[in-house]
Amino acid sequence: MTVPLLDLQAQYAPLRQALLDAVTRVCDSQRFIGGPEVEGLERELAADLQTPHAIGMSSGTDALVAALMAFNIGPGDEVITPTYSFFATAGAVARLGATPVLVDSEADTFNLDPAATIAAITPRTKAIIPVHLFGQAAELAPILAAAAPRNIPVIEDAAQAIGCLYHGKPVGSWGAIGCFSFFPSKNLGGFGDGGLATSTSAELAHRLKLIRNHGMEPKYYHHMVGANFRIDALQAAVLRIKRPYLAGWSTGRRANAARYRALFADAGLTDVVLPVEAPDRTHIYNQFVIRVPQRDQLRAHLDAAGIGCEVYYPVPFHLQECFAGLGYQAGAFPVAERAAQSSLALPIYPELTEAQQAAVVGAIRTFYRG
Repeated sequence: MTVPLLDLQAQYAPLRQALLDAVTRVCDSQRFIGGPEVEGLERELAADLQTPHAIGMSSGTDALVAALMAFNIGPGDEVITPTYSFFATAGAVARLGATPVLVDSEADTFNLDPAATIAAITPRTKAIIPVHLFGQAAELAPILAAAAPRNIPVIEDAAQAIGCLYHGKPVGSWGAIGCFSFFPSKNLGGFGDGGLATSTSAELAHRLKLIRNHGMEPKYYHHMVGANFRIDALQAAVLRIKRPYLAGWSTGRRANAARYRALFADAGLTDVVLPVEAPDRTHIYNQFVIRVPQRDQLRAHLDAAGIGCEVYYPVPFHLQECFAGLGYQAGAFPVAERAAQSSLALPIYPELTEAQQAAVVGAIRTFYRG
């Protein structure tokens, strides 16, 4: 049995006509920039995320860049980020000429270590970016408590975590700005790139709206140098069709995670370290990431068996060639380095069947037990 890492066709098929109708509606209107689809998506997601302001963006990466621009972050400034994440987290900082200050991960959740984060604060720290990695919230409380008296904004990278709760409240509503991605593989994915920024501050929301549209208000009058970070109306229309299904899809992912736990327990695979669900957080499993010995050999075995899998992420930021100038050496962040060497993501999409999951676990059992 072949099992893809992600099966977007299975999600698309039952929604096909509604999605095509939404695209047709935008085409017939010929309103491709802004307009009612974008405004409707922003209004609906603001309600879902329990934040008064939601601003559509061209991608999750651009949402991060815009968030940093909203605080005038640039050369000479430091921004604390985890070293183990998708590249955009630190790349957005470097793109503006600021310096990423990297910290290690928690050993159990892969999220950034709060104690290491607080220890990395200096007078040049102008923002902190916790990442809610793989669909589980970072430990925000101590970071927010340390940042507030220093007037350091906390920008939540929630690209993989839409719908995830931290102490009963959605991620993206805790910090100064939350940043989300609608890349097609996300729990709520579009038909291409798209993103969102959220804020509880009307002033920040206004700045973000200016930044995403070349700093322009009204037309051809520019208050600042912004960029073109607008979400397309076509993407907004697609996302509005999918949005009502998000909670159910996340529940399906969580159910599949629970089934994996039962299957691995039945198989007696003590070699496999399963994802940890931290207290007071909901894990919505954008990825189901295990840690295993002989990871690369297991990956090759699964590929040969037709089982989709992926390494998120093989090289932490401090070991990336483009960040060599930051001066970090191998061994600087041992937890992140171990995660990069041993982590492997398995299929977890909500349409995954019990038989498919049994095939995944069976293939892993064959590798370790023969």
